[in-house]
Amino acid sequence: MSSISRRQLMFAATGIAAVAAAPRLVFAQAAAPAPAADPTGPFTLPPLTYPTNAFEPHIDARTMEIHHGKHHAAYVANLNNVAKTNPQLGTAKIENVLGNLNALDDSIKFTVRNNLGGHANHTMFWEIMGPNGGKPEGEVLAAIDRDLGGMEKFQNDFNAAGGRQFGSGWVFVTVSKDGKLAIETRPNQDTPMMDGKRALMGNDVWEHAYYLNYQNRRADYLKAWWNTVNWAKIAERYAAAKAGTLGV
Repeated sequence: MSSISRRQLMFAATGIAAVAAAPRLVFAQAAAPAPAADPTGPFTLPPLTYPTNAFEPHIDARTMEIHHGKHHAAYVANLNNVAKTNPQLGTAKIENVLGNLNALDDSIKFTVRNNLGGHANHTMFWEIMGPNGGKPEGEVLAAIDRDLGGMEKFQNDFNAAGGRQFGSGWVFVTVSKDGKLAIETRPNQDTPMMDGKRALMGNDVWEHAYYLNYQNRRADYLKAWWNTVNWAKIAERYAAAKAGTLGV
């Protein structure tokens, strides 16, 4: 083989190596930051009524900080951005908007569905949790026995439904105006309010709710979460549902 041929082969090999290396350089570049959402407006992030470490070891403080202060806060900020050009969103009842999404303009329907649904779901979530939450009693316990087969069966069925929810979503206990309970799941940030129903309680099975502590062990998180439930608050929500005044 001539020396020229060998030199040509060397150049060709160098070119191939450069092309092979190029994707690594491209993938290493940081994506351009998204425009910052506006945290000010008609929608507000509800403050936690307990410290972020209140549920350790069941839910760690860092997860609570990120879940409340980053994820929920982002839904609120996104809603405030939309409300700048759609001020009616800030004056309407959340349950009315979510119960009539088809009335929204197509340009905002998807954003409102995800972010207002996320805001409503998380507002409920923080409310029905609390340290030293006690046990269900009175009308709530009677409804669990009547409609869900008793506390043990209820917890097992609720956990199983949450475990079966593919990908991100929620597991809820819905409550009708006559006090009847049912277990239902929803994908993403959808809520029972989208079907004209109300959630008595619910658990977030998005990975951001548990991944720092439990990684892929969603079943362990679902079981541990019962240690965070505030049954006195759930009793208040049950009474409000029967009175027709339960919102988010």
